[in-house]
Amino acid sequence: MNYKKYKKYPKVNIKNREWPDKEIEKAPIWCSVDLRDGNQSLPVPMNVDEKIKMFNLLVDLGFKEIEVGFPSASNTEYNFLRTLIEENMIPDDVTIQVLTQARENLIEKTFEALRGVKNAIVHLYNSTSVLQRKVVFNKGKKEIIDIAVYGAELLNKYKDKYPETKFTFEYSPESFTGTELEYALEICEAVLEVWKPTTANKSIINLPATVEMATPNVYADQIEWFCKNLKSRESVIVSLHTHNDRGTCTAASELGILAGADRIEGTLFGNGERTGNLDIMTMALNMYSEGINPELDFSDLNNVVEVYEECTKMNVHERHPYAGKLVFTAFSGSHQDAIRKGLHVIKEENNPYWEVPYIPVDPHDLGREYEEIIRINSQSGKGGTAYIMESDFGFILPKAMHPEFGKVIKAKSDELGIELTPKQIFEFFKSEYLDRKEPYCLKNYKLHSVQNVENDENSVDIEALISINDVNKKIEGIGNGPVDAFFNALHSNNINCCKFISYDEHALNVGSHSKAVAYIQIEAKGKRYYGVGISDNIDTASLNALISALNRCI
Repeated sequence: MNYKKYKKYPKVNIKNREWPDKEIEKAPIWCSVDLRDGNQSLPVPMNVDEKIKMFNLLVDLGFKEIEVGFPSASNTEYNFLRTLIEENMIPDDVTIQVLTQARENLIEKTFEALRGVKNAIVHLYNSTSVLQRKVVFNKGKKEIIDIAVYGAELLNKYKDKYPETKFTFEYSPESFTGTELEYALEICEAVLEVWKPTTANKSIINLPATVEMATPNVYADQIEWFCKNLKSRESVIVSLHTHNDRGTCTAASELGILAGADRIEGTLFGNGERTGNLDIMTMALNMYSEGINPELDFSDLNNVVEVYEECTKMNVHERHPYAGKLVFTAFSGSHQDAIRKGLHVIKEENNPYWEVPYIPVDPHDLGREYEEIIRINSQSGKGGTAYIMESDFGFILPKAMHPEFGKVIKAKSDELGIELTPKQIFEFFKSEYLDRKEPYCLKNYKLHSVQNVENDENSVDIEALISINDVNKKIEGIGNGPVDAFFNALHSNNINCCKFISYDEHALNVGSHSKAVAYIQIEAKGKRYYGVGISDNIDTASLNALISALNRCI
């Protein structure tokens, strides 16, 4: 790889930079460019119906500024804009934005397309970078400024023909990151001199990373330098439009806000030319995860994904931040265990803050379900398996049982070579613990109990009929409870050569008719085994749990 054919991007000569010490405290002005950048980059651009569906989604999400396209570029975009206006589909609090180059025929058609709209942003641009000036246009700096100023004057000219509309003007020195900072400032101030914005009627200066060319901190330095040197800063909304060529446009936009920008242009899921634009959803939910109101509503993220994929024919990656199908899924055993414990603690302690390991936001806030959090395969661990048994089926496995059952499930997944569903996990649980009837099976039993309340002494006699390899045998025993009596009955008949270790129980459901679950751990030949029993009667559940453990240690 010949890396020497590339040169280092120059740093910004800025002293006492302030952005590293700042924090994002509020949402910027958001502008969706899904219907322009996110449309022109599609192999098959959206038709008018799909554009309308996408527009309605953006409105529902809370966008107050929506770029609807390049109406002078194609009949589809022109007709779409006219449909929005003529059918009164634009809410009063939403401003649409259109893009145009600095050519009179295009500007004239752009204003014609906007006829009758209440609020509009007209976005003028021309490329200013060193490379574009040299390679594409073969023009000097003054000639490029003249193009921008000419376009700005035309916007003033045509604005007066449509007094019913409140216009805001926006200018982008396209390829800002490839433009000398001083020259970018010069051309923007030349445009502003034409528009003469005020604090009551501001203009927008958009500083696009049309090509992401440096680390995000350099972009932040450029934005801070620009904001500090702009003469009419109080009358200007500084906007950012980042691309993802280096994979860091989210960070660049976030640092750009710290550096003084007021507004962000981007798309849902980062769709756009080449590597795409800023993903507004990611940046907004990053803010949300820090307790800042993003002023956009992503509480039904599954629907957002569905509409986006239907309209664009693009797919949201499974690992996409927040929206991917697998982002609230833990395959690692240690992650599963930590998530399970975190969910338990947050429920028990009634913590007002979301603090669950590995999950930065509550999936329910985004319309996602907890069932998606734990999935089991051969790489999974004990915690995830235990979580599935508790959350999906109500079995609260004793902690010492987690590694034992985890090994069972891991072996099954490894054997099958697949991810296991909760239903499959429960079936394996049943076959391993509940359905073990060989070689021992409890047929029936009768208890006689004497409770000496005064001395707190208990005595239980048991008579039981068990099957051993399909041969019935009656046994009897005495103990301080049903399990102890049954254990002693087995031992006195040389059936039981194990040591009793532990006993746990709980109700499987809430209410007087709930089933009982019992867990018994025994030790045989130096190894420990759990058994599980379930019944409407806790005594029956307990005795079946002991039989289950005995059958598993054979």
